[in-house]
Amino acid sequence: MKIYLFGQKLKQEDYSYLRGLLTKLKEYKAEVGIYEPFLREFPDDLLSSEGFQKWNNHEDIKTQRPNVLLSLGGDGTMLQAVTLVRDSGVPIMGINMGRLGFLASIEKKLIPDAVYQLFNGMYHVEERTLLELDSNYELFGDIPIAMNDLTILKRDNSSMITIRTYINGDLLNVYWADGLIVATPTGSTGYSLSCGGPIIFPNTPSFVITPVAPHNLNVRPVVIPDDAILSFEVEGRIDSFLCTMDSRVEVIGSKHQIAVRKCNYKIKLVQLKPVSFLGTIQTKLYWGLDQRN
Repeated sequence: MKIYLFGQKLKQEDYSYLRGLLTKLKEYKAEVGIYEPFLREFPDDLLSSEGFQKWNNHEDIKTQRPNVLLSLGGDGTMLQAVTLVRDSGVPIMGINMGRLGFLASIEKKLIPDAVYQLFNGMYHVEERTLLELDSNYELFGDIPIAMNDLTILKRDNSSMITIRTYINGDLLNVYWADGLIVATPTGSTGYSLSCGGPIIFPNTPSFVITPVAPHNLNVRPVVIPDDAILSFEVEGRIDSFLCTMDSRVEVIGSKHQIAVRKCNYKIKLVQLKPVSFLGTIQTKLYWGLDQRN
């Protein structure tokens, strides 16, 4: 089995977990490839080890076709991995070296068991919907996609902005707010949730539109079918706004005409058994636990 590793930062306290992961992969005679910028984070004793392949970009993944990409980090690292995997069809398995870990749901202390399950087929693969952005000016280069959300936000301490929002060309609402979030079901447990949006199960064919600090108090989050096309006109006292796709940011102005729709491909995520979405939200949000004492 060909396993590629991806990460961004590596803390000293995680060196032992990385050593354990590489040892386990070697035991299973895996063909290991490591993201070259991530290698710079490795301790010297692992840097001197032989037998690693190196890879750098989406084209490497698409041509070399690993069986699984292991993302070592938090949810932000997982989202960055999505920009490298894209339409290659390579599934991503997230090992949580960060904090909350909704996407990277496998805790680092469980690495030996996770490798065992991976090599013994004790997992299932989930497909997650992506957002894709269209714009009259180029934004986000050749990867205008997001697995969590797209946001339009005011900059710094500027006043509220006006966002005219259309569904399939028909006016939905005019939002006077600090911003607007369009989230996928995957992203419904992220920024949208913190702004009062609903939790949506991953396989639900829908998006949620959640305003950020709306100035018209009768406005609430709206769930729409995922085959809809959303378009926006943005205005403000200062003609400079932020547009984000997951963790990537671009500056836009009122001359930008932007629309967002469901991407024509999905991202595959490896979920170990018996991990489930319900189990993840119960664990991460402490649902079902009595916290009063």
